[in-house]
Amino acid sequence: MLKSFFKHYLSPFFIASALLGTSSLASAQQTEETSWWQQTKSDAVAKGNKFMDDGQLSIMLSGYAHHGRGTYTAERIAELNERAWGMGFAKTLRDSKDNEEFLYGMVISDSHFKPQWMAGYAYEWMRPLGGNVEAGLGYTALLISRTDYFSNVPFPAVLPVASIGTKSSKLMAAYVPRFSKNKGNGDVLLVFVRFDLN
Repeated sequence: MLKSFFKHYLSPFFIASALLGTSSLASAQQTEETSWWQQTKSDAVAKGNKFMDDGQLSIMLSGYAHHGRGTYTAERIAELNERAWGMGFAKTLRDSKDNEEFLYGMVISDSHFKPQWMAGYAYEWMRPLGGNVEAGLGYTALLISRTDYFSNVPFPAVLPVASIGTKSSKLMAAYVPRFSKNKGNGDVLLVFVRFDLN
């Protein structure tokens, strides 16, 4: 059932996110050579299939969103939800350099106690710390749906991520920087855990 969910819902998202940032379509005139556009689509489909077939299935659980004390007023923080309870699932792969990438979908309770839906791709450069413990630093490209932005229409974002733990269980964080000088709109650190289910 979970494999079906990933194949039908997250594979198309991964393909779409892999194609973000392209400034023009390939020429409409077909040639014998594979166009850049066709090659990009083919690579994205192949990567999506590799996630579905070979990726480790993980559960993601969130429970805390820290609002920056220097970018929000105390009164505003008192109004906001910092218990960002939620969950999601991920498919994780290790590349040839033992770095980690994962495809995920997740829903949490946002700062206003409303559901926030997220789906995306993340990549982390991993470094061993000793024993089985490792740390990672990287980025995620995702789509987010919130009630207070664009009337729930999903919008793209690229955010930094970090982790510490073992290959099978990690404490992770994603950082949302401040986009406004307004003290009512500051930075947020979302903290969550990921556990392999395989």
